[in-house]
Amino acid sequence: MPLQETSPIPRKKYITVEYLVEQLKDTVKVDVEVCTAGPNCLKRRITEPDLHRPGLALSGFTELFTWHRVQIFGNTESEYLDHLSNKAKIEAFSNLTKFEVPIIFITHGNRLPDSLVNLAKQASIAVFYTEMDTVKFMYFLQDFLDDQFALQTVVHGAMVDVYGIGILIAGKAGIGKSEVALDLIERGHRLVSDDVVRLTKKNNVLISTATDINKHFMEIRGLGIIDIMKMFGIRAVRYQKRLEVVVELYHWDELKKVDRTGLTRETIKILDVDIPLIKLPITPGKNITVIAEVIAMNHLLNHYGYNAARELQEILRKKIKEKSEMVDTSNLSNRAINYFEGDTE
Repeated sequence: MPLQETSPIPRKKYITVEYLVEQLKDTVKVDVEVCTAGPNCLKRRITEPDLHRPGLALSGFTELFTWHRVQIFGNTESEYLDHLSNKAKIEAFSNLTKFEVPIIFITHGNRLPDSLVNLAKQASIAVFYTEMDTVKFMYFLQDFLDDQFALQTVVHGAMVDVYGIGILIAGKAGIGKSEVALDLIERGHRLVSDDVVRLTKKNNVLISTATDINKHFMEIRGLGIIDIMKMFGIRAVRYQKRLEVVVELYHWDELKKVDRTGLTRETIKILDVDIPLIKLPITPGKNITVIAEVIAMNHLLNHYGYNAARELQEILRKKIKEKSEMVDTSNLSNRAINYFEGDTE
């Protein structure tokens, strides 16, 4: 049975300004200082993750102004306003306040004149200051918003961190996914989630985690529910891990075609991200745990540019070429090794 994902979980429709500011302070650890933010300001909604620098809008061109995005005032916008007369400043800033802008962040320690702060108050636009430079602040803010509006899905399997490689063990119910994961944990590897794995697509990478209900818990048929963290300690679990390989377990007679060389790797598409897929036939007595460890180490080797199958293929190609170029083969030995050293141990 191939791995099946559920339909993507509907992404968030919006977050509020109040939630954004709280999370920036508490979770992202970015220090922001309130300039003006009344109750109506904090309830305004942010509906997409993209940011906007409103330089053109300040100059009067608002036809393509994406006012519904979070607005960032860096040195450029602040310097532009500073070079205007007080009347021109008000006119420029009014180009923004006539729209329902959700929030404005003033970066790099810049400040708004009181006259513009009053305009923001009248328009119920929240304004916050930060001492952080613009590029760095936008990086943290963009990363947080990407996470909040990311696509998610749920798959059935056991997610384990093996030698730093995130492996999803999949297969039909009762085939032994949890037992393999438990054996890996006993050997020092770490559980991310058992049975229900939530996947979040972030920057074309899938991040796996457990749900609020099943974290740290595992079901072993015939035994019941066990708590991995209480039983094996905090080192046996982790909160999240990038999904890098899917290992799908099959009964031997179910898998008609088995990869014997590894020259061509299958992939599976989850949330439009291609993940390497290894279909593993299992039989009684087969050590799936050790094979899972080898899969992780082989993935690391491939990541660093080494592929054992291609290496063997190249050796065979060279041998065939050497033999084909030799004219007189009468003196050639058929021995695999021409000389054995004395074994004196």
